[in-house]
Amino acid sequence: MLKNTLKKAAREAGQLMKERFNSGFRIDNKDGVNDLVTEVDHASEKLIMEIIRNEFPDHFILSEEVGEIKMDSAYKWIIDPIDGTVNYANGIPICCVSIGIEHEGKMIMGAVFNPFMDEFFFAEKGAGAYLNEQRIRVSDKDNVSHSCLVTGFPYTYLDLPNGPLEVFGRFIRKGIPVRRLGSAAIDLCWVAAGRFDGFYEHKLNAWDSAAGFLLVEEAGGRVTDFEGNYYSPYQPHIVATNGKIHEELLKWINNK
Repeated sequence: MLKNTLKKAAREAGQLMKERFNSGFRIDNKDGVNDLVTEVDHASEKLIMEIIRNEFPDHFILSEEVGEIKMDSAYKWIIDPIDGTVNYANGIPICCVSIGIEHEGKMIMGAVFNPFMDEFFFAEKGAGAYLNEQRIRVSDKDNVSHSCLVTGFPYTYLDLPNGPLEVFGRFIRKGIPVRRLGSAAIDLCWVAAGRFDGFYEHKLNAWDSAAGFLLVEEAGGRVTDFEGNYYSPYQPHIVATNGKIHEELLKWINNK
């Protein structure tokens, strides 16, 4: 029942996103000039929450737009109704629905759906990672110099030492390709699928990475913070790789 509800919520919210794409929806700013939220974000979130509450009315919910709906439950649903809102608002179809389920503090399931590419990613703890029902695995690149990386930049950038621009510059000055798609959830799924060899970002929220980091792990990859510690979606820094380049990528990021 848990898995079916998760998949239903992700699929139906993704279909809503697709139906409303380029439909003249309202766009508002949140904290910064390009930190956007659309009325479709709110509609997607409402739909997801209605599906969850219909089956599991006592479960805890953490969602990007409404925040926490606290319940005395061992289960927590972590929701990003549209990951890649700036892309969506500008008619760029690199965006998705991302939903993770946590049980007693551990991520146990995640689903990420990009309806524009018809790519549905799903992972269950201990049961592998899948794209459209086909098992996926991380890449086998074994050095950073020959890797294809992906990253993102926060909207409220602080020019701190070893910040996002400094690290990015370190890679591109050595000719290492680093992409910027605008959706952390898709970045993580594409690491899981072996399209990227590694992903790093300086500032994420739990809803950005909850589903995607489980997908990477279940596809045979490794996910940590910048210090190499076990990853928690409740802290901002993330490094996700195929595992083979992980230690080297950490050295690049930390300028060591």
